Amino acid sequence: MTESMGFAAQQWLVAPVLLPLATAAVMLMLGEQRRVLTAVIGGASTLAGLALAVALLIRVHGQPAPEAFGVYMPGNWPIPFGIVLVLDRLSALMMVLAGSVGLAALVFSLARWQRAGVHFHALLQLQLMGLYGAFLTADLFNLFVFFEVLLAASYGLLLHGGGGPRVRAGLHYIAINLVASLLFLIGVSLIYGVTGTLNMADIAQKLQQVPVSDRGLLHAGASILAIAFLAKAALWPLNFWLPPAYAAASAPVAALFAILTKVGVYAVLRLWTLCFPASAGDSALFGGEALVWGGLATLGFGALGMMASQRLDRLAGFSVIASSGTLIAAIGFDAPDLSTGALFYLASSTLAGCALFLLVELMERARLPGADAVPADDDDHLPDFLDAAPPRDVNLDDDEAVLIGRAIPAALAFLGVAFMLCALVVAGLPPLSGFVGKLAMLEALLDARSAVAGSTAAVAMFVLLIVSGLFAATALVRVGIRHFWAAQDHSVPRLRVVESLPIGLLLAACLLLVVRGETVLGYMRDTAATLHEPALYIGAVMGARPVMRLAQPGADVGPPP
Repeated sequence: MTESMGFAAQQWLVAPVLLPLATAAVMLMLGEQRRVLTAVIGGASTLAGLALAVALLIRVHGQPAPEAFGVYMPGNWPIPFGIVLVLDRLSALMMVLAGSVGLAALVFSLARWQRAGVHFHALLQLQLMGLYGAFLTADLFNLFVFFEVLLAASYGLLLHGGGGPRVRAGLHYIAINLVASLLFLIGVSLIYGVTGTLNMADIAQKLQQVPVSDRGLLHAGASILAIAFLAKAALWPLNFWLPPAYAAASAPVAALFAILTKVGVYAVLRLWTLCFPASAGDSALFGGEALVWGGLATLGFGALGMMASQRLDRLAGFSVIASSGTLIAAIGFDAPDLSTGALFYLASSTLAGCALFLLVELMERARLPGADAVPADDDDHLPDFLDAAPPRDVNLDDDEAVLIGRAIPAALAFLGVAFMLCALVVAGLPPLSGFVGKLAMLEALLDARSAVAGSTAAVAMFVLLIVSGLFAATALVRVGIRHFWAAQDHSVPRLRVVESLPIGLLLAACLLLVVRGETVLGYMRDTAATLHEPALYIGAVMGARPVMRLAQPGADVGPPP
C-alpha cells in the first residue's frame, strides 16, 4: 500500500463501484411496482456516491504531489497480476463530475421520465458504476469491462421512453460503440502481446524495453486503441452519431450523456501522458500531432454544427462535440499550462452541457401552445393525473401525454436566466467559468515560455477558440431570441421544483468555479503537473504491496503467490 493513505482509507476506493452496483440489485428485486421507494433509494445512493467522491477529492488534494495517490488491490494480489484501483487528482475530479451529473439527471427524471419505461433508476445506477470504475481502474482489461458496463446501461437509457426516433438513433449509437469496443479489444491484445502486461503503470514502465523490431506493433496497438477511445470521445469524423442520438434521448438521459464523451477524453489523457511522455525515447509523444489536428478539426466541426443547428437539442449536441475537440487538441500539445486550462474547461463544459440538455425540454415545452404550457390561473386544463401517478400503460412518445407540474413563480424568467447563464458558459464569455477555462488556455498558447507558443498548431487553436466562442454565442443568441423574445402565442410554462432544482444547482456549481477560481485553478495545476510527470503514478502503483496475512496454524503466510 502507499503511505499517503492508510489501509482503511484505501478500502473506500472500491465503495464508489460497489454502492451503485448494490443499489441496482436492490432496485431490480423491488420491481417496478414500488417506484417511490426505488426513487428514494436511488437518490440516497447517488447522493452518497457524490459525497464519497467529494471526500476522496479533498483527501488527495490535501497531499503533496508525490503522495497524492491511493492504491487498492481488491484481491490482494501483487501488482501487476491482480485488479488495481488507483485514486489521484484526475480520477477524483472525474468522479465528482460523474456524481454531479448523475444526481442532476436523477432528480430531473422524478418529474416524469422515470415513469416512461422500466428500470430507469437501475440503469442509471449501472451507468454510474461503469463511470466510477472507468475512472478508478489501473489496467486496460478492467477499463474495457467498465466501458462495457456503462455502454450497456447507456443503450437501455437511450431507448428509455420508446418511440421511432429513439430506436433509429439508438441503433446507430449501438453500432458505432460495438465497433469501437471491437477495436478496443484488438488494441489491448496487441499491446499485451508486445509488453506482456495489462497494468497501465507496468506498460509505461516496460515501453522503453520493447525491442525495435516490436515497436511498430506497439504503435499499431496504441493507434487502434486510440481510435476506440476517440470514437467514444466524438472525434471528427467519428462523431456523426452524437447529435441525433443525444437529441433523441430523453432530457435526463441526454444530460447524463454529457459526461460520456469525457470518458473517452479521460482515457486518452490518462494513457497518452502515462505511456508516451517526452521521456519515452523512440515512442516520445507518439500521435501527438494527430491529437492536436484531430481535436482542432473536431472543434471547428462542432462550432459550424452549432451555427447550422435550428433545434436547441442538436445545438447542445454539437456543443459537446466542440468541447471534446478542445480537450483533445489541448492534450496533444503536452504542455502542463495548457492542460491546466483544459481541465478547468472540462469541469465547466460538463456541468454546463448537462444543464443545457435539461433546459432543452423545458424551453421546448414553453413553446408549445396549449400542450405543456397552460394559463397560470386556469387549473381546468390540467391533466387528471397531475398529482397522481399516470396510468401504467402511458407512453410519453406515442400518446403525447401531458405531464406537467404546479406553476412556480416567474417560471419563464427562470428559464430565461438559466439559458443566459448556460449560453455564457458554453460560449466561454465572461464572467462565468467557461471564460476562465478558455482564458487560461489562451494565455498558455501565447506565453513565450511555453514550448507550444508560436507554432502553427498553437496559432490555429488560439484562433479557433475565439472563433468557436463567437459562433456558439451567435447560435445561442439566435435560439434565445426565438424562444424568449419573438412574439409567440404561448402560455406561461409550468415547472416542477424537481425540474428547476438540478438546473439551478448545476449553474450554481459553474458560478462556484468562478468564485473559487484561484483554488480550482490551483487544483487543476497540480493535477496537470502530476499527469505530465508519469513517474509519480508509476512509482505509486508499482510500489504498492499486498497486505500481509497473519500466521495461522497450518496455513501459508503472505499474499497469494
